[in-house]
Order: sequence, then C-alpha cells, then structure tokens
Amino acid sequence: MPRQSITFTEPNDDWLRSQVEGKEYSSKSDVVNDLVRKARSQENELEQIRKALVQGEESGISDLTPSEIMARVIQRKRKNR
Repeated sequence: MPRQSITFTEPNDDWLRSQVEGKEYSSKSDVVNDLVRKARSQENELEQIRKALVQGEESGISDLTPSEIMARVIQRKRKNR
C-alpha cells in the first residue's frame, strides 16, 4: 500500500486523534481512508444523479401526470429489487 505524508492543522489533528481514542478506528490512517471512501462514494452518487437529470431533460416533456410518473417509478423500483 502506498505511504503518504500529510500535514494537518491542529484542530484537524485533534479531531483525528479523538476518532482513534474513541476506539472506532485503530489509526489516523484508518480515519483518513474511511473519509476518502465516503467522499468517493458521495461523488459517485452525485454523478449518477447528474446523469439522471441530463437524461430526464433530454427525454423531453411527458404527457403523464405526476401521479402516473410516481406510480411508474415505484413499479420500476419494485422490479429492480
């Protein structure tokens, strides 16, 4: 695994240390890796939302009512379980 040297501000270092002292993480590296994983996951989710919005805009105006659209979304979600 690649090693990195990172400098933290005092408040951030204090927070990292408190996470390790709280026994949820075994090291500051574990905390940082978890934060990076969460940021990557959030970035991926936002990209999926952006793609869906673009797809929706490009599909044009629907003749369906909001209730019909909602029913179709619910039906599609049930199928994908």
